[in-house]
Amino acid sequence: MSDISTFQRLHPRAYLQRFLDEHLRPDGRRPLDCRPLELTTGSISTADGSALVRLGETTIVCGVKAEIAEPDLDAPTRGFIVPNVEISAICAARFKPGPPSEEAQIISEQLNQIIAKSKCLPLDSLCIEPRKAVWTIYIDAVCINYDGNALDATLLAMTTALSNTQLPQARYDDDKKMVLCSRMNKTPLALKTLPTATTFGIFESKHLLVDPTSFEEPLLESTVTVVLCGSEAISVSQVGLGRETSPSGQSSTSLYTECIELAQKRQAEILRAVSQTNL
Repeated sequence: MSDISTFQRLHPRAYLQRFLDEHLRPDGRRPLDCRPLELTTGSISTADGSALVRLGETTIVCGVKAEIAEPDLDAPTRGFIVPNVEISAICAARFKPGPPSEEAQIISEQLNQIIAKSKCLPLDSLCIEPRKAVWTIYIDAVCINYDGNALDATLLAMTTALSNTQLPQARYDDDKKMVLCSRMNKTPLALKTLPTATTFGIFESKHLLVDPTSFEEPLLESTVTVVLCGSEAISVSQVGLGRETSPSGQSSTSLYTECIELAQKRQAEILRAVSQTNL
């Protein structure tokens, strides 16, 4: 083991601080730079829609499956969306075999709230026949390599997979009392928008880091995640020690204001990548 890797392992905070003193990060990025983004769609032939997202070394594969169900009595035209995230032991040494990790459960709940609040896929659009049949959309994402910032990557994988999804044309037959689906004709999901998430970390109260890696995450005193839907910030959440001003801006600059402005720039990059993928 080299002296540098030994220093990194034994003194991770000092190791990161030495890079930031030079306005760099260990992977060569500047503090406000995101990692390279790669998108691929349609890679799972057995799914109704799929996507693979690489955010640096963090890799998420997502598949969408649709099933027919009866709607709730109090919502006769609304279908269902069920997101789920699996972060297994194969993706990083920090995760152990067994039941879903706490981190995976937290991310699943966050994604459920984001998808519901953004209304990116109106539940009424999943209706086949009022009071009789609706679609249930299962969105299953699996992290196959973890290097930090799983929420941003997983949300992008899910929304890209949804944009790639096509459902069989379906109708309810009153005589047979069942839903009939066409094997030949399919219809894309009626997505209204694609919500995007951008996560920031605060290190030593004076460094704002965009898209933190798995090395940086344990060293952060706080993280801020901005979720945008169109031009609206539908969620700005902070975990850890709070602060009012941005460590990278002027003393009067609001932390949340700077994060939202940076997230808007990132949103444009993400939507451009998605549109190019779907060409």
